[in-house]
Amino acid sequence: MDLYSKISALKGVGEKTEKALNRLGIFTIENLLEFYPRNYDIYEAPVMPQDIVEGKTAAVAYSITSPPAVVRSTRTPMVTLKMAGPGRLLYLTWYNMPYLKNTLKSGEHFIFRGMPVNKKGSLTMEQPEIFTPQQYKDKLDSMQPIYPLTEGVTNKLLIKLVLQAIDTVDLSREFLPDHVRNRYKLAEYNYALTQIHFPENWDAMMLARRRLVFDEFFVFALALRRMREHTEAVPNVYPIQTPAICDELIHSLPYELTGAQIKTWKEIQADMASPKVMNRLVQGDVGSGKTIVAALALLAVAGNGYQGCIMAPTEVLARQHYEFFDKQLKPFNIRVELLTGSMTAKEKRLAYERIAGHEVDVIIGTHALIQDKVAYDRLALVVTDEQHRFGVRQREFLSGKGQTPHVLVMSATPIPRTLAIILYGDLDISVIDELPARRLPIKNCVVGTSYRKTAYHFIEKEVQAGHQAYVICPMVEESEMMEAENVIDYTEQIKRALPKDIHVEYLHGKQKPKEKNDIMERFGAGQIHVLVSTTVVEVGVNVPNATVMMIENAERFGLAQLHQLRGRVGRGDAQSYCIFVNTSDKKNAQERLEVLVKSNDGFFIAGEDLKLRGPGDLFGLKQSGIMEFKIGDVFNDMDVLKEATATAALLLESDEALEKPEHQALNGKLSRYMLSTSENLVL
Repeated sequence: MDLYSKISALKGVGEKTEKALNRLGIFTIENLLEFYPRNYDIYEAPVMPQDIVEGKTAAVAYSITSPPAVVRSTRTPMVTLKMAGPGRLLYLTWYNMPYLKNTLKSGEHFIFRGMPVNKKGSLTMEQPEIFTPQQYKDKLDSMQPIYPLTEGVTNKLLIKLVLQAIDTVDLSREFLPDHVRNRYKLAEYNYALTQIHFPENWDAMMLARRRLVFDEFFVFALALRRMREHTEAVPNVYPIQTPAICDELIHSLPYELTGAQIKTWKEIQADMASPKVMNRLVQGDVGSGKTIVAALALLAVAGNGYQGCIMAPTEVLARQHYEFFDKQLKPFNIRVELLTGSMTAKEKRLAYERIAGHEVDVIIGTHALIQDKVAYDRLALVVTDEQHRFGVRQREFLSGKGQTPHVLVMSATPIPRTLAIILYGDLDISVIDELPARRLPIKNCVVGTSYRKTAYHFIEKEVQAGHQAYVICPMVEESEMMEAENVIDYTEQIKRALPKDIHVEYLHGKQKPKEKNDIMERFGAGQIHVLVSTTVVEVGVNVPNATVMMIENAERFGLAQLHQLRGRVGRGDAQSYCIFVNTSDKKNAQERLEVLVKSNDGFFIAGEDLKLRGPGDLFGLKQSGIMEFKIGDVFNDMDVLKEATATAALLLESDEALEKPEHQALNGKLSRYMLSTSENLVL
């Protein structure tokens, strides 16, 4: 058994468990060991009953004064223990464990650990762990991994499998060359993998993490440079001369383009007319007007007799783009087609025929655009919206659908230019850093949970005035050991708080595409007044009538992601508002959120977020946008990213094909990385 063995090689992994692990992206033992904890559960010193805090996991030391009660009146037997402290009563309950009555005897001393919640006016800890004082002493200050989960995979199962893999597989073989590891004083691979899952202490975890972050960025940088070899100096087989209809479109708009939009459009024109193929990233803040620039590029391509396509990350956004582009381009006799995964087989077949026969000029769609059945006729331009949702391999694959078309990538993620150059190393960069003058700035506020009632009343007033609202929650359903608001329960809560004639529905990523599309279309049509959602609405949804964005547990999100969410409102003519609900009592949480009150400028916010984030923010503040890394954070780990990128460049200068004996293991790692990215694309 080695790193590349199938996950089913481990004991306890049957067919059903293997399928569940596959859903988490775990196919091999290497995938398992690189499935890093999202956080750690730290066993802190026990407290007295009067010192526990609602919603915060704690260990309580208690000497039992009277035996627990067993309630058998319900279908599930319940054991209840009443714990008293000065001015505080705490109830402990266990379900289906009647034998505990014989364990929890009067006079015995135990430590109970769980999360206290308010249940019918009483503070209750359900299914708490039970330890003897010695058992708890052995666990004290230990860091137990907490993993992302899916149905059929428990945290206990993952811990068991990771321990088995660490004990069974030889992890002593390094893929990182010794001179690289020694130069940056990086931990050994064996040590790093063991300590990231089961750290001895915080310092050991940080040392392990730094090594694994370097690995991830280093392999990414090598892959990017390999792909750049294929894109650099590719001749332009589709030279585009800007037709007069582009100026006609600009003059027909009910507003003037900003200086930044005009500058970007000129850069695109020059690229598409040059001897080399265009590979350009257009970076622009939420609402800066990137889409109309893409429309001009697609119009120019169609005006030259070629096809162009734009790929969106969701069906909802693809449909919105279709409506926008059809409206803008139809007056110039440009034919627009929509292609998505939820279309019927007949609808797709007819769309394929129209595309192959060049009966359409611009094709808007989702991943359906890169299916093998789609055959384009002289595809000269590929536009990908929100590049970070696809990755360079997918963009490269879509480009391969024709004779190396021009590529235009649009991103609303505001990241510093120096960072963008590293992450999008194979692209030229344009920045649209002006907002249209017609947009009213969003009014923002950060509030505590006591403000909810007032916020609901404000939402009610806005709906009565003919507007709509979003409420964002971080989770879909209630989760063990997690106190964040969740979409399903919250929807019921807000329904009770608002008048019955206000229509409230929820939206989350686990729903089927057809259901999500239906909800978003009804919200866009004004049939739903308040939409309670996870961050699934973050990317590109355009409902100009929505004027309120209320974000629960705002402290759990990165500032860049909060800014993206806020960008869903303020898209119409009416004044819009964003309410950030801070459920933390930590000073730095309030300080971070106040940055959003001070400014609506995404680039400023990204810079401030970088300054405010520290080692304690490695978990729970995942940035949205950028590339998705397993453990690295391009903001927090920017120094490591720069080191890894520079080292990759030097290494390839000395051994471009990684053929030297000391680079064989690294070459294998890089090949697997590039292959897995490609496989994920096909899936």
